[in-house]
Amino acid sequence: MKVNRVSTALVCPLFACCCLLFCRPMGAWAASIEEFRARKPQDEAIYFVLPDRFANGDPSNDRGGLSGDRLTTGYDPTAKGFFHGGDLRGLIERLDYIQGLGATAVWLGPVFQNKSVQGPPGRESAGYHGYWITDFTHVDAHFGGNSDLHALVDAAHARGLKIYLDIVVNHTADVIQYRECSGHVCPYRSRAQYPYTRRGGILGAPINDAFMGDEAAQQTDENFAKLTRPDYAYTPFVPAGEEHLKVPEWLNDLIVYHNRGNSTFSGESSQMGDFDGLDDLMTENPRVVRGFIEIYGKWIDDFGIDGFRIDTAKHVNAEFWQAFVPAILARAAARGIPNFHLFGEVATGMDPALLAEHTRVDKLPAVLDFAFAAAVRDTVAGNAGTDELARLFDADSLYEGGAATALQLPTFISNHDAGRFAYFVRKSRPQARDPELLARVRLAHAMLFLLRGVPVVYYGDEQGFAGTGGDQDSRQDMFASQVAVYNAEPLVGTRHTTATDSFDTSHPLYAAIAELARLRREQPALREGRQILRSAGKRPGLFAVSRIDPATGRELLVAFNTSPRSLEAQVSVEPGSRRFASLYGDCRRETAATGSYTVRIPALDFIACAADEKP
Repeated sequence: MKVNRVSTALVCPLFACCCLLFCRPMGAWAASIEEFRARKPQDEAIYFVLPDRFANGDPSNDRGGLSGDRLTTGYDPTAKGFFHGGDLRGLIERLDYIQGLGATAVWLGPVFQNKSVQGPPGRESAGYHGYWITDFTHVDAHFGGNSDLHALVDAAHARGLKIYLDIVVNHTADVIQYRECSGHVCPYRSRAQYPYTRRGGILGAPINDAFMGDEAAQQTDENFAKLTRPDYAYTPFVPAGEEHLKVPEWLNDLIVYHNRGNSTFSGESSQMGDFDGLDDLMTENPRVVRGFIEIYGKWIDDFGIDGFRIDTAKHVNAEFWQAFVPAILARAAARGIPNFHLFGEVATGMDPALLAEHTRVDKLPAVLDFAFAAAVRDTVAGNAGTDELARLFDADSLYEGGAATALQLPTFISNHDAGRFAYFVRKSRPQARDPELLARVRLAHAMLFLLRGVPVVYYGDEQGFAGTGGDQDSRQDMFASQVAVYNAEPLVGTRHTTATDSFDTSHPLYAAIAELARLRREQPALREGRQILRSAGKRPGLFAVSRIDPATGRELLVAFNTSPRSLEAQVSVEPGSRRFASLYGDCRRETAATGSYTVRIPALDFIACAADEKP
């Protein structure tokens, strides 16, 4: 029964909160451009959404201006791998819902023009997700157009909401083909076996005379001018009718691609191989570097975008990022955007050292915190001890800039590739009933909002979406879905299904997240405060940290219980913190002794206790 109490404890006070949120007049959201752009990246709470799956504001663009069947238009709302009709107009109509959740920034999945459909016969799917780009200068017609993005940015900015774009530089859509492997996958061919200066292998005819390779010291215009033939590994070609498909035009030149076949995601192929057939750009070439700085700089110039999430960042060479990052930040500063949030995707597990490497070597200002997602999954969905969380945060010093950089890492528990947190709970605990599922999902969100980092909520988690896996199985529709497998899955915290709209502001997870966002917004320590480990163990149970207000030094103690049993324990606090007030949960008023505080936490719950202001 304790789980039932946990499952409702955070909900009851939240309905009043949500009412306050939604009863506010529209003008109350407004903020001056200077006010919201003065917010630092760590001050944000991000809502990540795939536009195709969120809301359909204009059915006339469902087929992207194309005619024919789904293999031409990409549109089939009954199939999870095709366009469903969501667009930017739909997002504009639902900004109340997003802001009511407590989000301050919206991260859009890629909105650029995609190849509508690709894949071998019988295994085709559509570019609804946005990662198969052909035109980097226009919004995909399935989502509306550039004018719709202008309208969305203007509407968001009028509310004080920031807009982040998901960008890609590693690859384009799969357009280039290889003559040697028609009808089958082309394996990766290495630089050693297939050097740039021989046609089709080391025994081939000499080509690209005097080209000195692509290592850092050779990444000059003078050297790359000597790379004139792309047929060193395979014989690449562009199918008839697609010779000018990509925009800008320089992207249609075969010489700006690696053309070495499919990546094995190891060794040199990780940065030079095609990602499942997608055309891998030769980002070592200065021409490509300049081209992408101009492409994405113009989106900042023209639209006033507030941040970029960089897809597949680890599959691009460090020298590219070392040039791209400062150029983009300078472009943003010139546009009056001093706190532009730039963060890369470095997909991994519980490996903060790998993540940190890309801030030190690549000089990325931040990376998505995949290690956080893994640690929360292991400790809250699984049975790992809370010392895994301690190991995660102990590694914060590895990042370039140390703990200050760690504050800017976007943290998440669900995403569109690996899957939703509720799915991982069900996978680890197939016998768990809904109250326990709800409690564990809520507890994970509490960690997301109260521990260091910038929380990212994956759309639909607040409605109890779970899914049955990653990729397409975690990309449900928020508007009434026609996908049978989506509509058949049980949601968490409700009897509702995705067969009807899923914008319920009374859902217990929506209410819980809104309250957590409020706590974070009101407490500077939760956004910018130093984090001090107070307690962790080798088994499920207590994990506690203090967050220290950077301006006042006031301590805020946050403690979590990952166990299905209530607990009581002593934790260390600052000697000067003697009296505490409850921000959430049952907080003792007095310390047990100087530097020692008693915590009592119900099963799968948490407390947040703020020390009295210092005189």
